[in-house]
Amino acid sequence: MTQKYIEKILSARVYDVAIESPLDLAKRLSARLDNQILLKREDLQPVFSFKLRGAYNKLYQLNRQSELKGVIAASAGNHAQGLALAASQLGVKATIVMPKTTPRIKVDAVRSYGAKAVLVGDTFDEASVYAHELAEKEGLAYIHPFDDPDVIAGQGTIAVEILRQYPEDIDAIFIPVGGGGLIAGMAAFIKYLRPEIRVIGVEPIDAACLAAALEKKRRVVLDQVGIFADGVAVKQMGKETWRIARDTVDEVITVSTDEMCAAIKDIFDDTRSIMEPAGALAVAGIKKYVAREQITGQTLIAINSGANMNFDRLRHVSERAELGERREGLIGVTIPEEPGSFLRFCRTIGKRGITEFNYRYADAASAHVFAGVQLVEGKSELAELTEKLKRKGYPVLCMSDNEMAKLHVRYMVGGHANHIENEVLYRFEFPERPGALLDFLAHIGKRWNISMFHYRNHGAAYGRVLVGLQVPKSERKELTGFLDEVGYQWWDESRNPAYQMFLGELGE
Repeated sequence: MTQKYIEKILSARVYDVAIESPLDLAKRLSARLDNQILLKREDLQPVFSFKLRGAYNKLYQLNRQSELKGVIAASAGNHAQGLALAASQLGVKATIVMPKTTPRIKVDAVRSYGAKAVLVGDTFDEASVYAHELAEKEGLAYIHPFDDPDVIAGQGTIAVEILRQYPEDIDAIFIPVGGGGLIAGMAAFIKYLRPEIRVIGVEPIDAACLAAALEKKRRVVLDQVGIFADGVAVKQMGKETWRIARDTVDEVITVSTDEMCAAIKDIFDDTRSIMEPAGALAVAGIKKYVAREQITGQTLIAINSGANMNFDRLRHVSERAELGERREGLIGVTIPEEPGSFLRFCRTIGKRGITEFNYRYADAASAHVFAGVQLVEGKSELAELTEKLKRKGYPVLCMSDNEMAKLHVRYMVGGHANHIENEVLYRFEFPERPGALLDFLAHIGKRWNISMFHYRNHGAAYGRVLVGLQVPKSERKELTGFLDEVGYQWWDESRNPAYQMFLGELGE
């Protein structure tokens, strides 16, 4: 088996459309992890993914053997683009069946190469069933995205390049896994030529078909798969890819959505390029491996497999990256409902940056605050902070690993308030810098009770805060003068219809 694939990989036709992608040192990540981290930049391919290697090789081999009526494939996006470009290059008509969940950027790219894109189902597997039916009905040649020897061989050319580009000692190569075409092709070549190199697959926790297969020692069908990393959202790996991988892959590491988001940021910090979630899997795997093994001074290579990121998804990535890196901790804290309590709470937290601060008046006794805190030391620092707050008498709930809190509750803290008197609402802007929020509260929170507070650090130059204060009508003029003295830009939002509809006192 291995000899057959070595010959196929070495004779694969890929460079009519693909480039030999660079193997770049990730300087910042290497320094942080105290290991040499190299990035194989498949995101720099013409379709921003490695997939065109296997797609072109397969189509080239097929086209020279017989005249094609047309080709069809099912793909979550990157194989689709690779095949569309290959078909355009070779003058072959192509139809691509894609899940409805495929990012729009990939659908548009397929159509831009002249291929027909058909959107069916929510997963690759549903699209695949329809594509096979259409292939039989219209007499089209089906080009599998991963479970085909010529496709596998095309992807294996990445391993050829790596071992030529870096002939020195390599400790491990980390490879994203979906259906297994990439890891099968690369592992076959690596283990043939350099068997001492560890080949490590990386999968999302919610789409880990290779990890499940290795555990059961047979291919398994996952009940469902997460689609955040749409490029690897496959319920079952291929027969041929499994046949190769079971003998050549040393282990599989699974990573969370937050860990992928953190890896996207890590790669951006080093390269100024934005990976799609599947494209950052290998770096996320390296970070987890280094933390687990406590290794230093090793050479570890990550395959940056693709950069077809939907722009809208960046909001989610940015929100979750700091949590994935353990640079932000989320806590729920109960504080007394009285003037100055917010200020005392912030002073207890100390000089740590506050990334989020949400609160709405509930009753006259206590206030429940949803807070985000910047961390330097990760989990250990969050544990120390939690203990410090408890010693000061604050009940604390850690929510950094609470998926519902991260996805929903943080945006839902609020609502109408009962029995709250004399509330006025103000919106503020102030320069975003360490300690700015503490300074703000030191000015605002001394005299009047804070009944509502919302702040989220979005990395902008200015912090934006929405504050509700309980101020008797007789003191409103004094409040206005006080706000002018504080020196922050402010707007009175007390009559804003959004406030009155969703946040104001019931019955107003």
